Amino acid sequence: LKSPVILSIESSCDDTCAAIFHEGKIKSNIIHTQLSHTNYGGVVPELASREHLAHILPVVKESLVQAEITLNQVDAIAVTQGPGLLGSLLVGVCFAKSLSASLGIPCIGVHHMQAHILSLFAEDPKPTFPFLCLTEKHGMMPWVKHSTKQPKCSVSPIPADH
Repeated sequence: LKSPVILSIESSCDDTCAAIFHEGKIKSNIIHTQLSHTNYGGVVPELASREHLAHILPVVKESLVQAEITLNQVDAIAVTQGPGLLGSLLVGVCFAKSLSASLGIPCIGVHHMQAHILSLFAEDPKPTFPFLCLTEKHGMMPWVKHSTKQPKCSVSPIPADH
């Protein structure tokens, strides 16, 4: 059974990211961090969207180069579909869907917060069950308890002030 090559794209806020996962390993992980927001005291959604437009193609290209993978070797594209800034998500999702359609491969929507948790299973050492995981990002804080031997998420949002 051939190990699939997965191109992952993340654009939910102010970082444009692309990674290649193959043979149970992260082969590349390219991150472009937007610095244009520093003068405003926080992320400006419209600026974030425009920067994603400018950087998504170079970030994806660099990810492929670093992993020594060509686009024709990619078997599927995973992309953050939410939660996040709407305009930023649209850039990533539209890019991923267009690329997957042109290559004739699946495009897989990924829940941002669940992906943080499931990333623990990408490489060794993997967590043992049961385990408890808490993630927090900009006020979104899911509390997740894993009590089975399957890497599934049961996410319950908890207000950030708890």
